[in-house]
Amino acid sequence: MTQPVDDPVVLFERVGEVAVLRLHRPDRLNAFTVRMRRELEAAFDRCDADDEVRAVVLTGSGRAYCAGADLGAGGETFVAEPVDGGVPPDEGGLASLRIFRSTKPVVVAVNGPAVGVGVTSTLPADVRIASETARFGFVFTRRGLVPEACSSWFLPRIVGIATALEWTLSGRLIDAEEALAKGLVREVVPQERVVERGIELACGLVSGTAPVSVALTRRMLWSMLGAEGPEVAHLVESRGIYERGRSADIREGVEAFLAKREPHFVDRVSDGLPDLFGQ
Repeated sequence: MTQPVDDPVVLFERVGEVAVLRLHRPDRLNAFTVRMRRELEAAFDRCDADDEVRAVVLTGSGRAYCAGADLGAGGETFVAEPVDGGVPPDEGGLASLRIFRSTKPVVVAVNGPAVGVGVTSTLPADVRIASETARFGFVFTRRGLVPEACSSWFLPRIVGIATALEWTLSGRLIDAEEALAKGLVREVVPQERVVERGIELACGLVSGTAPVSVALTRRMLWSMLGAEGPEVAHLVESRGIYERGRSADIREGVEAFLAKREPHFVDRVSDGLPDLFGQ
């Protein structure tokens, strides 16, 4: 069934300082399409541009989070034409990279089954939680594919190489408790509370914090996973301390602490972030 043109497949809702993005093809278990990727990217662009949005929660409509790629085209689903004579970019990878580049913390509230790109595209998030009904499947070898959505980079860093290999080679389904035990998700909650809990966690990440410092910290920690050694981190952190040390935020943060009051940070993410990586 084709989604009507004017019917969005990614819903946007504001709950205070949190933007809730909901994958919305419930009749297809929120199966992933090119249109969904584009709307997801647009939603993250909207969040990054709005300084009133401090964090993002991703979830799904209906009983599933995302059943993976829409297989409506059958065996031709993954056939793609070259782009400018080269390999076309993986659509799931484009979604993952956009989430990775978010300047706001991202929490995924996995409300039900998350399979294929439905799980791999959650890996760039900062926190994942799952409902008791959630199931995860890195099923690519069972479809004749290989992992995508940058998961060969993200997954071993989250759960370790041994677990990543077991899950991706076997392609078997993983229940919420195993996902919790291996560190894929932070906690498991009743299905009716998963979005509410996701919003609570998102608020906890940004309450009383400086938006620019949060954005830079997120970028620094992800980037340092591939650093050659602590000297690289020292250089990046030194640049960060230098840049933030001259900001209005640092004065406000210190003065608020000394006065035992809540800080009111004024620096805005939308004004741009300093380059700490010498690029």
